[in-house]
Amino acid sequence: MRFLLIAFLLAAAFAQTTPEVESTAEPHHHLVLENSYVRVFKVEIPPGDATLLHRHRHDYVYVTLGAAQISRQTAGEAPVTAKLQDGQTAFVEGGTAHVVRNLAATPFRNITVELMQDESARQSPASKWDVDRGLQILQGGTDEILFAKDGARVADVELQSGAMIPKHHHNGPHLIIAVTNLDLQNDVEGKGISKIQLKAGEVEWIPGGFTHSLMNVGKPAKYIALEFH
Repeated sequence: MRFLLIAFLLAAAFAQTTPEVESTAEPHHHLVLENSYVRVFKVEIPPGDATLLHRHRHDYVYVTLGAAQISRQTAGEAPVTAKLQDGQTAFVEGGTAHVVRNLAATPFRNITVELMQDESARQSPASKWDVDRGLQILQGGTDEILFAKDGARVADVELQSGAMIPKHHHNGPHLIIAVTNLDLQNDVEGKGISKIQLKAGEVEWIPGGFTHSLMNVGKPAKYIALEFH
């Protein structure tokens, strides 16, 4: 009981004394891409350091880059610690303010993707996906749909060297987040072959309306894809 009382008092003091900023003004959040669908931040927190108390107004998806140990403290609550794995991906509802502290001896890095159409997507039946979970076994890889939220369907793709994703169509745009370095051969129907080359932690926005196949021509690769209607 005494511990709970102390935790409550500390949380209350935290909420009253810590100034709040928007996610766009938090200095550890570096804006790398913004459009009508997403606002993408590259987040990096040095060992022992912490973000300011900041608020994400929109729901968001985060992708952890490298193993990490952090604490997350929401305004008015006690901090919660977590160990995260490389490539770990999750959906978080927006609207609350929090502080993230790096408890590890290495920098904490992630990609945070705010979903700009979250409110309208929640209210629109057209934003729902027919398939919102599933695992596709590829020859030399996997393509796993993790979840679908706010009109975005999120997949974890892993490809061994030489593995291929067969020809498929994208009606809408999608965002690629490289968890490892990527060296992909992109064969777009009617347009020929091009390369998608990204370093770990880089992102690329790809407009929809095309049919293509992908082959990994580099080392084993992993990326997270957010696809929109």
